[in-house]
Amino acid sequence: MLSSRPSRALAGGAVAILCLSACTGNSSNDASTVSPAATSSSVASSGSTQPSGSGTAQPAGLDPTYVDGRLSSVPGLPSAALDVVNAPLYKNGQWAIAVRDIDTGEQLVALNADTFFEPGSVVKTYSTGAAWLEFGPDATVVTPVKRTGEVVNGALTGDLVLVGKGDVTMGGRTKPDGTVDFTNLDHNDANGIPGATLTPEDPLTGLNDLAAQVKAAGISSVSGDVIVDDRLWDDHALAGNPVTPIIINQNVIDFTTTPTTPGQLATTEMRPKVAPWEVSGQVQTVAAGEPAKIKVESPAEGQVVLSGTIGADYGPAVNVYAFRDPATYARTAFIEALGRAGVTVTADPIATNPAAALPATTAVDGLHTVAELTSLPLSEEATYINKISYNNGGETMLCRLAVASGSTDCTDGPGRAGEIWRAAGLDTTTATIVDGSGLIGNVITPNNQVDLQTIMAKRGDAADWKATLPILGVDGSLTTVEANGPAAGKVVGKTGTLVGGDPFNDNRYRISVKALGGDMETQGGRNLAFAVFSSNSFAPDVTGVFAANDDVGTIVAAIQQSY
Repeated sequence: MLSSRPSRALAGGAVAILCLSACTGNSSNDASTVSPAATSSSVASSGSTQPSGSGTAQPAGLDPTYVDGRLSSVPGLPSAALDVVNAPLYKNGQWAIAVRDIDTGEQLVALNADTFFEPGSVVKTYSTGAAWLEFGPDATVVTPVKRTGEVVNGALTGDLVLVGKGDVTMGGRTKPDGTVDFTNLDHNDANGIPGATLTPEDPLTGLNDLAAQVKAAGISSVSGDVIVDDRLWDDHALAGNPVTPIIINQNVIDFTTTPTTPGQLATTEMRPKVAPWEVSGQVQTVAAGEPAKIKVESPAEGQVVLSGTIGADYGPAVNVYAFRDPATYARTAFIEALGRAGVTVTADPIATNPAAALPATTAVDGLHTVAELTSLPLSEEATYINKISYNNGGETMLCRLAVASGSTDCTDGPGRAGEIWRAAGLDTTTATIVDGSGLIGNVITPNNQVDLQTIMAKRGDAADWKATLPILGVDGSLTTVEANGPAAGKVVGKTGTLVGGDPFNDNRYRISVKALGGDMETQGGRNLAFAVFSSNSFAPDVTGVFAANDDVGTIVAAIQQSY
């Protein structure tokens, strides 16, 4: 359950990508009163405006009806769903809804279904889906540790080289049964959205495993250096955050702040503990009933300061700091893991990663391997990315696609993904994908998302693909949406949200995009693919953002119950 309201990092019209668990709503709407096959017929006083142009023609008999420029009816759309579309929150915005029977191909709803809309994190179905098609759900990547020089009586006279291969979790999210662990409100979003929690696994598990293998390979000391080779792809960033082939704890440091008594400092714990990083907890405990208002700053490399306040009855609050040099962080963490395994390293453990000392990449490939870490299967990586909407993970999938095609430029990833989807039968001219996570600049039509989900639903591994997506009312970014309704557990879909501020109007919330694309098993046993998009609605406070997520859930629940 999310706590009260998130901090508002939206000043000056900056756009925040709240497509992780920020997409989760706080209430559920019971759609059980919707009669089967009920369709919209009433005129509402407000609602979606008629678009000036809507792409290709609607299928015969599915044209919506407008009265005074407002939606009056949408063939195939339940009345409960039309009530949402015509709600005051969406008075000056637009809706687009596409629903199709996967088995028969019959189009059931087509509201602006061929009009371009920004999809937000629905884009992750394109990046993880392309990787799924290219590599297969069972594919893994192997992160090796190489050595230069020789080992004599346990002493390595050369270097150890940890070669990043784009493993999204590096063993730090693996449950005992071999599946990926996640929380419904993930730590990646902790600074902007209250209520994030941490999984119990040690984020350094993969490095500890590699270090133990180095020791088992007969190496007890390293007189050379330890170097991280992160050259699998060129330097790349997503919204200012580095996207690298070496990923430790999603390249963030976790901080858990626990209140004490009013007037006293709260306690602060850091995870993982890697030198030289230290935290100074300056958060004051205040009266019960107050939220957590915590600011995270790094005045210097290796130092993080947490300041602000936290209510005495507030649960532990999670915050994160995204370090800027993942290779150096991983190098230090690996040297410390080697020490725990009984391998001594003479090199300075907190020095900057000496990448300039690396041999050519082809030469590194030919070096002797002393340890290997196999990633989780791609199906589990996709589950983590899609369930909690991990932005850098979606982008990593495109980087890996680029590398597999022979490029070291991640910006070649979208083009490769387009080739893969075209080969699978998707009309890519009705989508533009510029990144793997869902930032501004991506546009798709609702029917294109329906086409994608239909392609995936007809594969032999369709059930595995569906398992990567959030489940309505059950987990991920749909945990609390329709949780008590009859459609809970019957709908899977990827959420997408783009939210910004409106400084022209007292910095109200601008919900640029609220989207959901996936498939469902209906009350009547039909298998439907769907896409629901809302754009350009405004809310005076963050409750409107959560309401928009709940409203999309109400629409898909009404559809699920009506067919």
